[in-house]
Amino acid sequence: MADVSLYLAVTFVAAMLAVLIRLPPLVGFLAAGFALNAMGAPEFPALQTLADLGVTLLLFGIGLKLDIRSLLRTEVWVTASVHMVLNVVIAASFVWTLGLAGLGLAAEVTWIKIVLIAFALSFSSTVFVVKVLSDRSESQSHYGRVAIGVLIIQDIAAVMFLTAADGEPPSPWAIALLLIVPASWALRRVWDLVPHGEMQALFGIVMALVPGYAAFELVGLKGDLGALIIGALLASHPAAGELSKSLFTLKELLLVGFFISIGMGTLPTASTVVLAGAFLLLLPVKTGLFFVLLWWRRLGHRSSILASLALGNYSEFALIVAAVGVESGLLDEEWLAVLSVAVAASFILSAIANRSETVIVPAATALLPAQDPHRLHPEDRPIDLSRASAVVFGMGRIGRSAYEQLEKEYGKAVVGVEIDLARVERLTREGLDVQEADATDAAFWERATNGKNLELVVLAMPFHGSNLVALRQLREADFTGTVAVMAQYDDEAAEVKRLGADTVLQLYSGAGRQLADEAIEIEAST
Repeated sequence: MADVSLYLAVTFVAAMLAVLIRLPPLVGFLAAGFALNAMGAPEFPALQTLADLGVTLLLFGIGLKLDIRSLLRTEVWVTASVHMVLNVVIAASFVWTLGLAGLGLAAEVTWIKIVLIAFALSFSSTVFVVKVLSDRSESQSHYGRVAIGVLIIQDIAAVMFLTAADGEPPSPWAIALLLIVPASWALRRVWDLVPHGEMQALFGIVMALVPGYAAFELVGLKGDLGALIIGALLASHPAAGELSKSLFTLKELLLVGFFISIGMGTLPTASTVVLAGAFLLLLPVKTGLFFVLLWWRRLGHRSSILASLALGNYSEFALIVAAVGVESGLLDEEWLAVLSVAVAASFILSAIANRSETVIVPAATALLPAQDPHRLHPEDRPIDLSRASAVVFGMGRIGRSAYEQLEKEYGKAVVGVEIDLARVERLTREGLDVQEADATDAAFWERATNGKNLELVVLAMPFHGSNLVALRQLREADFTGTVAVMAQYDDEAAEVKRLGADTVLQLYSGAGRQLADEAIEIEAST
């Protein structure tokens, strides 16, 4: 128990220090791993199990939000495949150059080692990217879906490599996994019977670990891939969003173990740190290459920049690939330490870059040539607000209620703005005028055209930070109409008031007042 207490205490202190200097907590988790390693902390056998479970639930959660059709879009598969090829060529040339310079382990590499290392450096971290997108509440934004699609293509390539490197093909029984497709219909019917609350979370864990992870491992395939596929097959269920939210806190907690485990690998030496530092010089190239490819596929500047920043890191798969290389005798064990430091350092640099996106995006966009709106990807094109006298940002339950109240009771011409494409498509089929866009996008009001009739804006997004950013964007765009904002807590309500909101609905107190009003009305009528 003392060992667990040490791990928890060091991790909490490191994460709090990261938060205090305005870095994401995961930077603190990484630092905690290295600190515990340097302190000679006793081994915690359950750590790797917790880390693996966190990654499995992460991929299952991605599957629950995955639209398989998105992988077939050219901005996804073309970007992922071309980037991987070019990145391997560039990284291999770089490692070869380091070898010619006689830099540490690089001086002893063969071409097989060079290609293996370059391949390991071509991946971006699924865990890190999804964490960044979740923290921003932008997993379902256009650039977020593209980034996740690229990651899934990379993950498939990694699974193919690991299967081939294993030396043993999957079991002939792997063909039986095709039965999961029709079986998913039965699983969705069982899901209909599962009550809300903890049973939803338990159902999700069972699905991720049994027909997902365990079934695939049993026939010689990666269990994480199975969790992703099961999640995707269940994604059409109406309760998929609720299940994803039920697993969110557990998944986030377990992923702490993953980030700690990165730092708990082989303790680096001065020479491995220098070589890892050299690999960090490739990160701007990797990020820039993503930007060029996404821009080529007609994404807007902002979408291209944000997706590139999110993907501009090294992956935990680099360590797995290196471990396979060590086991097969292709790499020296010291390369694991080099790549561990490079991966951890890339997370820190990428976290800082993504934290600074509100500065980087406007600055970079100002230096780039203007784009023809008619040639942009449809999801990055201008938004027509010519008919709207009111706009509702965030079309969840509260946003939808506000939309319908404004339209039916007050005769407003309303447009809804929502980042989740699946929700946009569903509400559009129901007859609502909802457009897919990111309300926190600094360029939103540049995309919005003919908004001179706009009188009222409602900010009903579920994350306070998103409402704050949108409110600031409104004020910077010199919007003079009424702004109504939803807040959950007293301090949040006070903050949006200070920023100029005309009216604030405090969610819980507002719901309580409405409940009391309705109860009195019913009492008076009886």
